[in-house]
Amino acid sequence: MSHRVLFLCATVGFSIAGLLPATAMAGQKPREWAPIIQPSQFVSEVTNPYFPLRSGRVMRYRGETKNGVETLEIEVTHRTRLVMGVSTKVVVETHRLDGQIEEISENWFAQDLAGNVWYFGEYSQTFDNGAPSGTPGSWEAGVGDAQPGIIMKAQPKVGDAYYQEFAPGVAQDQAQVLSTLRTVTVPFGTYTQVLVTKEWTALESSSIEHKSYAQGIGLILEEKGSERVQLIAVQ
Repeated sequence: MSHRVLFLCATVGFSIAGLLPATAMAGQKPREWAPIIQPSQFVSEVTNPYFPLRSGRVMRYRGETKNGVETLEIEVTHRTRLVMGVSTKVVVETHRLDGQIEEISENWFAQDLAGNVWYFGEYSQTFDNGAPSGTPGSWEAGVGDAQPGIIMKAQPKVGDAYYQEFAPGVAQDQAQVLSTLRTVTVPFGTYTQVLVTKEWTALESSSIEHKSYAQGIGLILEEKGSERVQLIAVQ
């Protein structure tokens, strides 16, 4: 996702093993990515415990960074968007620095029958002194060479590696699972059996960050170096 994300597979089926090249399943950096999407293999709701998207839910985050106070609001809207024939849920992220909007992005997610959550693209609008300044990082699966990525696996295991975004030259975020047993405390609470990932992109130097996901909640913490953006409220 914009604020930090040719082995031909047979189909999107009931197991993610049929979607990813052997290198990714072995926990190595995925070198190739070419999933084939069948709309009939997707469901209408996103219920993955590490990435649940209940329409109407709003999550708020806050953190002290070297540039100032960063806040993030993630809203799961009631809207859908058709991408590659799949009905995706629209999630809007609003990033602010010291209270001023830096970026608003509309993201598109869908869950397959096995429970894997796919990321189908985003429209990202950046702002400069309150005025729109560009749409860097925007991409849509099925347009040009862009392909959907995996934002959350149904059964994540330590060592799993996968593309979250796959739009060559635009968005190529990757992730690797580091733990599924961490205990993490943020202002909103303390969580056990937390999934921790390392995420990075080859398009940016020094892009490595770590994210923590709690079951039933989703993202609770982003860490980049000593900086922490933490969950503070859910409504």
